[in-house]
Amino acid sequence: MYLRAIHAESHIPALHQLIRQNPLGILTTAIKSPLYPLLQSSHIPFILDVPSSEDSSDGTIPNGTLRGHMAKQNPQAKALMEALAAQQQQTGNNTSLELEDEVLVLFTSEHHHYVTPKFYTETKPATGKVVPTWNYAAAQAYGKIRVYCDSKSEETGTFLQKAVEDLTKQSEGSIMG
Repeated sequence: MYLRAIHAESHIPALHQLIRQNPLGILTTAIKSPLYPLLQSSHIPFILDVPSSEDSSDGTIPNGTLRGHMAKQNPQAKALMEALAAQQQQTGNNTSLELEDEVLVLFTSEHHHYVTPKFYTETKPATGKVVPTWNYAAAQAYGKIRVYCDSKSEETGTFLQKAVEDLTKQSEGSIMG
């Protein structure tokens, strides 16, 4: 859907709030693989980590880091692990966990509604140029993904333990009450 600039939200704290209130994001990747589809999406609950603005040297609000967990059996996870292994083999850097290509995580508010052209009673008689639309709130987060998949690695174990604890705390405390 076309988004006019007047309706685009650029205030980072407002986007953070939308993500925190709607933590189930859709992780979308485009990974070339002989075994898996190029485009894949998975619904994943995320934690948003944002250092305080005091931590940044220029006082700006940082975008933050999203953390989530995906089962290894998920075909998208398998494609991510395959891509990481291929990248490590190609570069010779077996310690890098970050994939070169960007991913997209989409968060959508629970409130949305169809808007009929009949709603535009003032502009329609004047111009006749109206179309139906949809009223919604969403945040698109683009960035690099770190893949923790080596079950023998202490770094993977630490990440997984913290992710599961934080996701449980968020879901049981904030979402379930």
